Amino acid sequence: MSLKDLSGTYVLDPAHTRVGFSARHAMVTKVRGAFNDVSGTANVDGRNPGASNVQVTINVASFDTRNEGRDGHVKSADFLDAENYPTITFASTSVVQTGDDEVEITGDLTIKDVTRSLTIPFTFEGEATDPFGNHRIGFEGGVAISRADYGITWNAALETGGVLVSDKVNLEFEVSAIKQA
Repeated sequence: MSLKDLSGTYVLDPAHTRVGFSARHAMVTKVRGAFNDVSGTANVDGRNPGASNVQVTINVASFDTRNEGRDGHVKSADFLDAENYPTITFASTSVVQTGDDEVEITGDLTIKDVTRSLTIPFTFEGEATDPFGNHRIGFEGGVAISRADYGITWNAALETGGVLVSDKVNLEFEVSAIKQA
């Protein structure tokens, strides 16, 4: 990949972008889901990748694991507190190309009222012009975070030992972005 060929401003395509997650449940399986309402922009500077930046906003109310009861609990004050903190945001502070098809984006992730820096490795999946004439780029990446780092500590002890919900949450990103004129 050459970032030089990708220079420009891109807008995330919410219909083709997925911000997913998984966390252990009852220490025996994973619960997976996604945030269904995500928006963002990426300003790519191909000649100076370090001058590139990314901004993403996630609507907390769009949290979806296909289980209404669980989704309601996670949106409550026990977890994400969607009423008082309706968005999760990510603002990049550094973009570094680490390989032919890889970049690392470091930035500030804010969940509830807590902001922490994290680095997310991404792989460039390709570029194409879609049937509507839009120039698209695709990236995939992921990172693990600790719920406790963001003050999300609700849990329940299990009779067999362990806890109901893992502290570790895996975040998964499948991004399709459209170049702006």
